[in-house]
Amino acid sequence: MLRVFLVLALLPVTAAAQGLQVAFAGLDNTADQPVEIAADSMSINQDDGIATLTGNVVVGQGDMRMAAQRILIIYTQDGGVSRFEATGGVTVVTPEEEVEAASATYNLDEDTMLLSGDVLLSQGQSAVSAERMRVNMDDGTALLEGRVRTVLQPNSE
Repeated sequence: MLRVFLVLALLPVTAAAQGLQVAFAGLDNTADQPVEIAADSMSINQDDGIATLTGNVVVGQGDMRMAAQRILIIYTQDGGVSRFEATGGVTVVTPEEEVEAASATYNLDEDTMLLSGDVLLSQGQSAVSAERMRVNMDDGTALLEGRVRTVLQPNSE
């Protein structure tokens, strides 16, 4: 379910007309692993199918951790999860990298994630920043848009 956040290994970067195209190594599928959630408070509205987690929210699955001040979980009519909307200093951490943004929306129906607001993707000494990062989970790529800046360190072997 939250496999989008797992193992974002930065690979070669190519210029695209709208921004910077970034390829990711394998996105490990951890959909079979439990999702752990901690928050200062949680409210569930059965009528609109939205759970609201607030205050020091941490969501974890496998080796991935996502932290934000507020996360909405939007459910489908049959009880499945349609999307997650995180706001307030969003940070996603895996063993290899870290992504920071003002907000993130993970759409499970479309298998995409949109991070926006001063996005910073870092892996080791390499970093890419932009206003938005659109991640396509199907093909393991991301498009960074809006004043893209990058620092790529040479591979010294």
